[in-house]
Amino acid sequence: MNLQINLENVLFLDIETVPAFPGFADLDERFSKLWKHKADLIRKTETDTPETLWPRAGIYAEFGKVICISVGIMKGNLFRMKSFAGRDEKTVLEEFSGLLKSLDGKREIILCAHNGKEFDFPYLSRRMLINRMPLPKPLDISGKKPWEIPHLDTMDLWKFGDYKNYTSLDLLSAVFNIDTPKDDIDGSQVGQVFYQENDLERIKAYCQKDTLTVAQILLSILGKSLILPENVVIVE
Repeated sequence: MNLQINLENVLFLDIETVPAFPGFADLDERFSKLWKHKADLIRKTETDTPETLWPRAGIYAEFGKVICISVGIMKGNLFRMKSFAGRDEKTVLEEFSGLLKSLDGKREIILCAHNGKEFDFPYLSRRMLINRMPLPKPLDISGKKPWEIPHLDTMDLWKFGDYKNYTSLDLLSAVFNIDTPKDDIDGSQVGQVFYQENDLERIKAYCQKDTLTVAQILLSILGKSLILPENVVIVE
């Protein structure tokens, strides 16, 4: 693929989100009514109720929150990774935003995620605004032309214009013979691990695997060598 980018300018990322509250019963009257309306729109069977559908609330920025953001950037043959995770969403978002600001001016940062244009990038932007935070430059895309937006999406690249196509990160990793990032948990289990098991470190490890996989898939699409395990550096 003829994609003219400096890979050292690409900030790979993945986010993990959960419902804003452990259970539907924890919502106040206003949000309970709003979620009931949302549940009516997304229900697929007669047995679906606002209560049973609540675990899915994390995928909607209006009803969920960000608990982990893992990022990775290439430096020579090294892939340096860092995670921002915690129960205080605003702190997680501020730390991530601080990283973007620290990189501003040093390099032209391009954000890259799998399905990032439909999920990660808008979700982060919405949650930052909900937390009354200014948008960092790479996320502040209002008024920009499509070719001016510094975003890469590995799922979008894989579509090749086929807009009805959806290919999961796990499936793409399989077709490119990359280790699966879903060898422990998957996205549907994050809420349970967060609220019931209280295991944020497990979620962070899962998020980092996804971030590394996004990088490996972009390299595969570009026909370049994969990142070796010994060249992955986790920055605490």
